[in-house]
This record gives sequence, structure tokens and C-alpha cells, in this order.
Amino acid sequence: MTTLYPTPPPFSPIVLSSDGYVLTGLHFVQQGEAVDEQVGSLPIFKDVTKWLDDYFAGKRPNYIPEYQINNATPFRREVLEILKTIPYGETITYGEIAVQIAKNHNIDKMSAQAVGGAVGWNPIGIIIPCHRVLGIGKKLTGYSGGIDNKIGLLNIEGIQFAN
Repeated sequence: MTTLYPTPPPFSPIVLSSDGYVLTGLHFVQQGEAVDEQVGSLPIFKDVTKWLDDYFAGKRPNYIPEYQINNATPFRREVLEILKTIPYGETITYGEIAVQIAKNHNIDKMSAQAVGGAVGWNPIGIIIPCHRVLGIGKKLTGYSGGIDNKIGLLNIEGIQFAN
């Protein structure tokens, strides 16, 4: 089941997905993307809408809507767990995540590109803050939700970045 969240300008609209009970997806609509038929209001959609309303108003939501991650590999789950630890208004780099994972597994090196793939796979954007991941030197890098949306999210949080 899906519904469309009408973001404030200049952001793209957001599609919310649910199994009827918890959030299973949150992503920006990409240009030309077809959006599935929408359902009426679900309690989880009301909860996520309130969270997003607060976030886009520049407030720090003090709760996390209930969600479920489906079909994640152990590596992707590990990366998502790290993303959830990035505080509002702060960032981490792909390389720093790779170093952290390498330490966790007692290995010499982990690919920052592999980390980037897992970050880009994130099915619960914004709430699991993949937009807070930057390149070396706080360089702005790609974003599955669109680079303009990433810039807008970083600006809401007052995050400085390099172009």
C-alpha cells in the first residue's frame, strides 16, 4: 500500500509504502517515475506524515515511526545500523563507514564503494538518514533521492558540505 506525501517546495514528493501496519518504504519520486495507486489513510501513514511535517518544518522529531526493512543482506543491515547512529545535523563519510565495518569484522579494509551501494539501497530514506553521508572532505556525492533533494535535506539540518 502506498500514499504520496506532499513535500514543501522545492523538494520532490515522497512515496510512503506500508504492509498495512508499519512503514516499508520512503523515497522521493524521481522524474518520470510512475507512482502506484494510492490507498486511503493508514495509522502508520499518519504517524510518518507527522514526523515528516516536523522534519520539513526544521524541528527534530523526537520519535521514530515504526518501520520494517525487507530483503536486506547482512551487509546492508550493518550499513543501515551505522546510518541510524548519525546524529541530526552531523555527517559521516563512506570511507568512515567502511573503516568502521572493517573494524567490526577484524579485516584490513572494506570498500567505500560497497558501502555506497548499501547506502543507496536504503528503503527508508530520511528516517534512516542516508542523506548525511558525504564523500571525502565533506564533498557532496550522489543520492538515490536526487542530488537537489539531498542538498535541501542537508540545508534543513544546517550541514555544511563541499561541492
